Formats: sequence, C-alpha cells, structure tokens
Amino acid sequence: MKKTELAAIKRALDDEIKSTEQKIVEYGLLCQPIAPENAIGRVSRMDAINNKSIVEAALKVAKKKMFELKEMKIMVNEKDFGICKKCNKEIPFGRLQIQPQSRFCVICA
Repeated sequence: MKKTELAAIKRALDDEIKSTEQKIVEYGLLCQPIAPENAIGRVSRMDAINNKSIVEAALKVAKKKMFELKEMKIMVNEKDFGICKKCNKEIPFGRLQIQPQSRFCVICA
C-alpha cells in the first residue's frame, strides 16, 4: 500500500471514530427510560418504547463499530494491514476508504 493511501485511510479512520463517538453519545441520550408518569397517551407511549428499542439496537451496532475502528487504528501500521484475512489478497483502497474497519475484501465479506 502506498504511503498516500495509508495516510488517507488513517484520516478516514479518525473521521469515522469521531462520527461514531458522536452517534454513541446521541443514541445514549435517546435511550433514556420512558417514565410511566409521562402522559403521552397509550399509543404514543408504545411508539416511544418501540423507538427506544430501535435506538438501543443502533447503539449496540455503533459500539461494535467503534471497537472495530479502534482495533484497526492499532493495526494500521502493521505490514499486513489491508490484506484480506480470508483469502490473503489486498483489500481495494476504495473499500478501506469507505469502511476503514474492513478486514475482508468484498468477495470474502
């Protein structure tokens, strides 16, 4: 991998980490328990509970992504960075720019 490509991927990792951190904070705020004393109506309350469960699932996905991003940030300087863990072929630069936490090429993913 070229030095310019590696630098671009490092920037992409940093950007994704910042973006994911913001999402985790937002989702955490939206996951607050819905107090029973809130007089929002039965149907509205059920919608709020349903929305809360969707946001909790999104929070779980964001936390997993953050873990993968931080792990990849550590691995970015290793010699086998950008190599598919399954087929041992180089992961295309475009894929790593879009999903810097990728460990597999498009075919193996």
